[in-house]
Amino acid sequence: MKLSLLLLLAVLVPATLPGQAPSRPTLPLSTAIARADSHAYANRAAVAGIDLRSAQRASTLRGLLPTVRAEMGYFRTTDPLNAFGFSLRQRSVSPASFSPDRLNYPDATGNLGTGLVAEVPLINLDAWAGRSATSAAMGAEAASARWTQASSRLDVLRAYYGGVLAQEKVGALEAGHAAAKSYVRLAQSLHEQGLVTRSDALLAEVKAGEVEAQLLDARGDLGLSARQLALAMGTPDDTAFTLPESLPDVSAIEGLTVAPDTVLLRADLEAARLGSDAANQDVTRTKALLLPRINGFGRYDWNSPDTPFGGKPAWTLGVMASWSFFSGYGELAEQRAAKARAAQAGAMAEAAEAQARLDVASRRKELDVALATVAIADRAVAQTAEARRIVARKYEGGLATVTELLEANALEIRSRLERSAAQYRALVAAAAWRQALGGDGTELTTLDGDGN
Repeated sequence: MKLSLLLLLAVLVPATLPGQAPSRPTLPLSTAIARADSHAYANRAAVAGIDLRSAQRASTLRGLLPTVRAEMGYFRTTDPLNAFGFSLRQRSVSPASFSPDRLNYPDATGNLGTGLVAEVPLINLDAWAGRSATSAAMGAEAASARWTQASSRLDVLRAYYGGVLAQEKVGALEAGHAAAKSYVRLAQSLHEQGLVTRSDALLAEVKAGEVEAQLLDARGDLGLSARQLALAMGTPDDTAFTLPESLPDVSAIEGLTVAPDTVLLRADLEAARLGSDAANQDVTRTKALLLPRINGFGRYDWNSPDTPFGGKPAWTLGVMASWSFFSGYGELAEQRAAKARAAQAGAMAEAAEAQARLDVASRRKELDVALATVAIADRAVAQTAEARRIVARKYEGGLATVTELLEANALEIRSRLERSAAQYRALVAAAAWRQALGGDGTELTTLDGDGN
């Protein structure tokens, strides 16, 4: 029993010792993108925009579907015509009602009228055209929301691997700082032996201080990178996560540089085209304002001196045709404005297509340059590492100054940082090129697992 208790304590106690923080889970890129899809501010605003367009589309049903309402009103009068009419409606007319005195000087007569009214649109061409316009506008809003989602996914990728890049920068500077301190100790040892001057030891300490300052700045950037990613995901207060230790390798990045087998329709272009269609449909609606309208109606009425739905009911059915030829230039002005909006939307759709072609070419150029820069940076890392090793051996043999040694060390650090930055730029360029082709960002999740 004592042995089992000791074993249990041996397992539990280290996990609860002060200063031991539990490790935070690694956040996959797919999870970061999923969070942004549902929580990113731009995505939430886009969804609200779709809801708004949907409500506007639903409002057009007012001119297409019947309306039903209930009415109730009470009137009391001594007006001869209305008083006799109330008696007729209440089915209370008798031979005595035709007495000249009662007809000319009726007593005050009250009537409580209750009715159910239905109005049925039959031919309202402007309402049908308006519904078509709002349907196209809703489609444009949905396409715009998809483009917003793809853009937010690209923003998440930038912030996600920007954090990984910040980690790599800290790691490179930590290694460089450690090397710089070792050179300080070497210079101090050689100075004590009388092999170098005191200035060598002082210069080594100055250079080590410069690297330490860069390291402090990089650690600050690393802390900010987590907050930037959380903001991109739409969860700014949730930074309890860790990121992969390194960026995806070049082969993973090159996997994003393969063009898709099928031509993808960019969501922003679809939104522009549907917006143009909606504007043209709105022109049709304004023209239909000048056409006749035909509507039906029906009533079911009860009339009683004092009782709702009292007395014998009566019904009325009818059809009404109306035609507004001219109403103060209002319809013509609205038609003119709709044509201007349609011309504007058409020009914007054409401009969006031209801009999209330019975006594809521009993003491809950036991608090609970034991939070439990665290859150059890889060679530079190998060359500066070998150069630093040679200078170190020369310094130990008294054939190089401490300044040369520290410059070689700084050059190696800079080349490693530049390689990481080039790798990051290539990754972002590949993702941006995929989006320019019409990708929605789902292919970015294939990067999960690379660089861990």
